[in-house]
Amino acid sequence: MTGLTGFFKAVPESVEDNEKLVDLFRNRAELKKEFAALRNEKYQLQDRIKQHEGATARVQQKMDHLENLLLDREWVHNVVAFYQLRRLGAHCNIKLARFAEQLKQQREQRVHGTVMDAWTEQRDTQAASVESEIGQHRLQVQLLEDQLQAERHKLTTMNGVSKMFRGRGLEAEVALIAARVAAAQAREQELLQDLDKVYNLDPPEHGGLDDATKRSINFMILSFAQQLYLIFSEDNLAQLAKEASEKSVGAVNYGTKFECDEIIERIEKRWDSMESVTEFADVLQKRASLIAEHAVFRNDDDVIPVTGTVATLYAIDSNGVVKEQDTNLLGENYFGIAKVLSR
Repeated sequence: MTGLTGFFKAVPESVEDNEKLVDLFRNRAELKKEFAALRNEKYQLQDRIKQHEGATARVQQKMDHLENLLLDREWVHNVVAFYQLRRLGAHCNIKLARFAEQLKQQREQRVHGTVMDAWTEQRDTQAASVESEIGQHRLQVQLLEDQLQAERHKLTTMNGVSKMFRGRGLEAEVALIAARVAAAQAREQELLQDLDKVYNLDPPEHGGLDDATKRSINFMILSFAQQLYLIFSEDNLAQLAKEASEKSVGAVNYGTKFECDEIIERIEKRWDSMESVTEFADVLQKRASLIAEHAVFRNDDDVIPVTGTVATLYAIDSNGVVKEQDTNLLGENYFGIAKVLSR
């Protein structure tokens, strides 16, 4: 019976076997995590492939549609006119965006220059004050050093009798003057350190433009957009270019070959005028002032006006005569103006 009891008695597991078992389960859990991550990556890649396939199919449809239009004798001239108008719209967008960016940079440089000038003036004033104090202190040190030298000379040239009666007092006086000289020299070093700190001050960081400046920038951008619009408004090219930028090829019929060629000729005639739009600086300033007079903002800290309050277009001729017409460039987002306004 004793033998049987010993036979069925539990054999204790070793510590090493337990650690191996724990490692096994841990590795199994890590493998499951990696497998799940790979599966998710697989699904994501499959989704991306579907998206690319869809995009490729849409591009192919557009290419097929364009090819069919170019093969159609009645539509081929419309295609050429459409892309010339789209080119015009894109160029106006780029020109307005470049003008807005240059204007913002100029204003930022001007504001930062004003801040830097004020900071430099304040630093120079502070440095001049310290330098003046250093100069006065050096003069005081020089006088003390001269006095110390004179007293030491008296002490060294004093005869025996005088030294007996006055020597101790003179030595005390020399020691006192020497201490004052040392203190004055230490103060001069402190002043020099202060001066060094003043000249090594970090300039102020550019805090950006205030709301008033941003508003004035936006008025100029609106003025510039109106100038672009006026260049092409007579032939309705601005509206046609906007339409071509928003619609797809084939969605607009411009008419016969003669009518399409006429549109292209009008674009070319007006192209040079668009390139010289920045030469009308006085006109842009005057128009910006007129826009600002009527602009209304929803809140005190808004910098973009309510679209309806800047929906008047101001045509200013060479004699300064102003003509008004209703054209809401901001509301209709001509030339992508909503994107380039300062915010």
